[in-house]
Amino acid sequence: MLLPLQAYPATFVIVSTALLYVSRGAILRPRSHGFYRFFAVECIFGLIWINLPVWGDDPALAPTQFVALVLLAASVWLPLHAVRRLRRQGRPSSATRVDDALLGFEKTTRLVTSGAFKYIRHPMYTSLICLAWGVFLQRFTWLGLLLVLATTVLLFITAMREETECLAHFGDAYRDYMRATHRFVPYLI
Repeated sequence: MLLPLQAYPATFVIVSTALLYVSRGAILRPRSHGFYRFFAVECIFGLIWINLPVWGDDPALAPTQFVALVLLAASVWLPLHAVRRLRRQGRPSSATRVDDALLGFEKTTRLVTSGAFKYIRHPMYTSLICLAWGVFLQRFTWLGLLLVLATTVLLFITAMREETECLAHFGDAYRDYMRATHRFVPYLI
């Protein structure tokens, strides 16, 4: 156990408050992709909160633990890769893209279509889905199942909203990009 059990509710509130502060621009715009992403991440925090006390209790070679570890590894690599690509190739600019609902690295001025973006449009949402399912597989509960399904649905809506925003910003270039890629999983979804 990483923290005393009594610290979990306070930690949850502190992390949620910080996330709310970072997402304040998106929360005020319910049609933005960040609005749905906020609630998806809150569901993930809920999953972590209910599963942290039993994290790793099953043997590492148990099938569910193995799948969980693979998903958790993907959830670490994808966002690091994606943010790096967005910052270097997307050339974010707050001066060019004035939108309080976007985070700094999301204010790209160029469409990024290399690396993971060559195959999937939303590597960071894919990583959040992997994180949610990896955490869920630590221990099955009905509440956990509800939270992981809610996370998946919210991230699907987030991706659809972001695609609408990207079409408005990048136009036909993004439409062509959509035809050449998948949303979350290369060659599948």
